[in-house]
Amino acid sequence: MDIVVDTSILIAVIANEPQRDTIIELTRGADLLTPPSVHWEVGNAFSAMLKRNRITLAQALRALEVYGQIPIRFADAELEDSLTIAAQLNIYAYDAYLIRCALKYNAPLISLDEGLVRAAQQMKVKIIEVA
Repeated sequence: MDIVVDTSILIAVIANEPQRDTIIELTRGADLLTPPSVHWEVGNAFSAMLKRNRITLAQALRALEVYGQIPIRFADAELEDSLTIAAQLNIYAYDAYLIRCALKYNAPLISLDEGLVRAAQQMKVKIIEVA
């Protein structure tokens, strides 16, 4: 089964957040899909942590090593379709890419971002809830 994952899920796993074990259990055996934009969002998340002095550069680089071990398939989300979704839902393109990816591959989405989850539900995307 394919599951679309967003940056919040990846960071929660990499940073050993409290939801980590639940996320791993919910995605065990699945093929993880994400649009290519998530790769850059992960880098941006770590740079934000660096800027706020939440982590050191050494910790960020180690986190990137962990990220590189997560088996993710980067799946295309067409810009035109994504922009249409962004306009329809009044959301940023980054969220629309994830929704488009879920729709295109008929895959559920897992996210800790409540705004993204609400937007995806409006498009009838199946959501995997992280309790």
